[in-house]
Amino acid sequence: MPLDSLHECEAVINGDVESLILYRDSEGGVRAWRNVCPHAGRRLDYAPGKFIRTKQGQLVCAVHGATFALPQGDCVAGPCKGDCLCAVAVRNENDAVVLAE
Repeated sequence: MPLDSLHECEAVINGDVESLILYRDSEGGVRAWRNVCPHAGRRLDYAPGKFIRTKQGQLVCAVHGATFALPQGDCVAGPCKGDCLCAVAVRNENDAVVLAE
């Protein structure tokens, strides 16, 4: 996964298949969130794995325009300002991203 990039993947969490957003920052750290906007419960991507980003690198919900600061996942503008994305614990393991237990 390239640095400072977003990717969508699916993972089984508590027995359910969930769409996740993976973010790798410029220092190689990885974060993950559920691919769900806290405003209306819709996916953040406009097509599977296709995300809208501002020139400053923020993530924008394709449906209602909520804007999320990265790598924190905090909503900084839009209908759910003050909320945040739901984090999922992950770790790097031999250059692969895996769910943390």
